[in-house]
Amino acid sequence: MARLRKKQRIMLLVFGGVALALSTVLVSLAMRDSIVFFFGPSELMAKEASGEIGADRRLRVGGMVLEGSVERGTSETVRFTVTDMKNEVDVSYKGVLPDLFAEGQGVVAEGYFEEGHFRAVSVLAKHDEKYMPREVTSAMEAAATLTE
Repeated sequence: MARLRKKQRIMLLVFGGVALALSTVLVSLAMRDSIVFFFGPSELMAKEASGEIGADRRLRVGGMVLEGSVERGTSETVRFTVTDMKNEVDVSYKGVLPDLFAEGQGVVAEGYFEEGHFRAVSVLAKHDEKYMPREVTSAMEAAATLTE
């Protein structure tokens, strides 16, 4: 009788472990499409050259807005260049930019990279003089170490 109970407990633990592993796999597969990866301009160009990213993949690019690169057209479309001080990516965005968006400031744009041009669907700007998104700082540091 004791052996039977011990065997039942072990089977219950094994079944629970399998159910937990299966649910973890299913949740991560469901979230896979909603994950957006961050790249600096240097990383973005390298990944495009190697074919790792396609035009249908939503991603983020971040860095500094290059001084003198902001072009506002007659429509709501704004064009600007994001740099990590090594490479640059041209970005176009249709919509109203955040109030804190400015040349020479940190920015993260989310959208699609198509044929060497980034089409942003949202733009995030820094919120004070000292703040820069952690991803932008690390991308710029990584680009600086590549050039040394």
